[in-house]
Amino acid sequence: MGLRRTLVGLTFCTCYLAFYLLNKYVLSVLKFTYPTLFQGWQTFVGALLLHVSWKLGWVEINCSSRSDVSTWLLASVVFVGIIYAGSRALSRLAVPVFLILHNVAEVIVCGYQKCFRKEKTSPAKTCSALFLLAAAGCLPFNDSQFDPNGYFWAVIHTLCVGSYKLLRKSPKPSTLSDLDQQYLNYIFSVVLLTVASHPTGDLFSVLDFPFLYFYRFHGSCCASGILGFFLMLTTMKLKSLLSPGQCAAWIFFAKVVTAGLSVLLFDAVLTSATMGCLHKLRAGLLKELY
Repeated sequence: MGLRRTLVGLTFCTCYLAFYLLNKYVLSVLKFTYPTLFQGWQTFVGALLLHVSWKLGWVEINCSSRSDVSTWLLASVVFVGIIYAGSRALSRLAVPVFLILHNVAEVIVCGYQKCFRKEKTSPAKTCSALFLLAAAGCLPFNDSQFDPNGYFWAVIHTLCVGSYKLLRKSPKPSTLSDLDQQYLNYIFSVVLLTVASHPTGDLFSVLDFPFLYFYRFHGSCCASGILGFFLMLTTMKLKSLLSPGQCAAWIFFAKVVTAGLSVLLFDAVLTSATMGCLHKLRAGLLKELY
């Protein structure tokens, strides 16, 4: 059983690392900055693979209840905001910077639960939230590659991630499983992003993309869609097999490795002050673990 959990954890880390680095390559190196098309493609691949898996009997999906589907609709809208804003932010920010800002979503969840739901919060979790907030707050003033548009979309992405987590923790009863929810997210995202590709201008602007007919672009896009699907599956498997603390440890490890390798692979300038923000992030995540 211990070996199985370790293999699942390593598989998750591999998928996490490959997914983020490949997305960064497509967005920043190839400069495919058409988020409605890129995210629409990724969610289409995810929906297709999940549907095929369902029909083959490999997974179980039950979205027959109209009331549950309509209740989850708002969460699906927020999910579209997560992936759209995340794509815009990641195309402009270094991966470590993006991950620091992404983690502020935990602060939103913690603050909402403490202030509005009056839930008891452990001192370790409160301390963790403060470290994460400090890391994100110091970052714009110490980022030598500061990009206001990148930070704007990162803030939108973080707000959407926090809102999505709160919606998932909603006390309203629902018979939808995690796979049901993700299947609905995929379907709704494909529809909404396809419709949005015309008014945003992406549908016609993509014709001027210089690598449109290059195999490395096609291969990268196909791989990103497949990796996104497997990252989703391994994340769910990780959460079902491991305790919340063990799961958080694997996620922390995946983020550290991804941030470290991204600095070696991409053009990222990290000053000593930026490294200080990264240390605050590490401290915040470690406080949450222990």
